[in-house]
Amino acid sequence: MYSGLRIISGKYKHRTINPPEGLPTRPTTDYAKTGLFNVLGNLISFDNIKVLDLFAGTGNISLEFISRGAESVISVDQDKACTIFIRQTAARLEIANLKIVRSDVFRFLDRAMGSFDVIFADPPYSMDNKASLIEVILNSGRLGEKGLFILEHPKEEDYSKTFGFHSTRRYGNVNFSFFHSTLAKTISDE
Repeated sequence: MYSGLRIISGKYKHRTINPPEGLPTRPTTDYAKTGLFNVLGNLISFDNIKVLDLFAGTGNISLEFISRGAESVISVDQDKACTIFIRQTAARLEIANLKIVRSDVFRFLDRAMGSFDVIFADPPYSMDNKASLIEVILNSGRLGEKGLFILEHPKEEDYSKTFGFHSTRRYGNVNFSFFHSTLAKTISDE
């Protein structure tokens, strides 16, 4: 099913992630991930940021943030096989600053403490309540004052009228919509 995902840049550049067959995931393609991190590289410094990866799946995005110098990453997924796979991958790469949490995302957000510089969410494309996810994240205090929230979603969905929306980047069938908690951070058009 997977043809070996790779870490694109940083400390673990070119290391592969080989998820087992049967994981209930749709990993972000290398093409889309490269585009996303190129945009992020112009917006933020990866060093010393705190990242929350929701619906983490294979841990593909979490590992890319860790590789690029994030201080800490929390990966949240409710599927046991996914969290086991992320934990095994982190152990294989000897990563100590990745915390894996098996939980429903909404329950996690309800009880989580602290805030994050970047929150990334890649919910199932079939999930109906993505708008409520955006609202919860932007209103929960989990996103730092100058924080950035990124939602991966199919091209058919449009969040441009949603509070906090700033822009969308498209990579084939994958869209990333960017939201922020304040107007302090500007996402430049490329």
